[in-house]
Amino acid sequence: MSQALERMRVVTYNIHKCRGLDQRRSPQRIAKVLAELNADLIALQEVVNDPGGGLEKEQARYLASSLGLQHYCFEPARQFRGSPYGNAVLSRHPVLASYNYNLSWKRQEPRACLRVDLAINGHLGLHIFNVHLGTSPWERKAQAQILVSSSILNDPKLTEPRIMLGDFNDWMLGSPSRLLAKHLVSADIRAHLQRCRTYPGLFPFVHLDHIYFDETLHLECLSLHKSRTAIMASDHLPLVADLRWKTSALRQSM
Repeated sequence: MSQALERMRVVTYNIHKCRGLDQRRSPQRIAKVLAELNADLIALQEVVNDPGGGLEKEQARYLASSLGLQHYCFEPARQFRGSPYGNAVLSRHPVLASYNYNLSWKRQEPRACLRVDLAINGHLGLHIFNVHLGTSPWERKAQAQILVSSSILNDPKLTEPRIMLGDFNDWMLGSPSRLLAKHLVSADIRAHLQRCRTYPGLFPFVHLDHIYFDETLHLECLSLHKSRTAIMASDHLPLVADLRWKTSALRQSM
């Protein structure tokens, strides 16, 4: 297996409907930000994706095409002004299957988790969980319990390494962070970024975007992409993780 395929760059990015701080909606600007990252896998939240609705409304397909990524998957959580609105995954590697889990709680805004199963070079596979949780602490607590259930994260049929990432809206490191840390390794931004605040991009005062991964993977680098374009393109910044398979995991897969 090549050195490149032993490693994978993953990104989580809430693109805010491609609407920037200047209130201008620009999928082209989001595409420029993503092109700066050279990622293998990109988890996007707050995506508007209305097939046949034109450039601004079919954002998942447009962004995948702009980046030259042949594989992408979108699933809605709700409607936004008549268009499907939810989470998307863009990937260099083939998508074997996808599942959309309903995380909606009571009368709060509908939320979802998109799972995408990837095939990588015929030897490795990944289960990707792209998450966008709610803004209420009680809502997030209930959603975290659903996420770690045997129906989603701990489904006994899942045999490959798991990565869960997205906008958790958990700025106080509450129930979701504590619960997920019992099941997966948390990418500690304080160890890599020397900070504990990432949102909003211009003047960060909270930490909303998180990446969790199985212990068969190793985090080599974690960064917050803060280019001039990225600061303007959305209210979030892309969180970027360089992961590699541990040697023992590679042996087992071959």
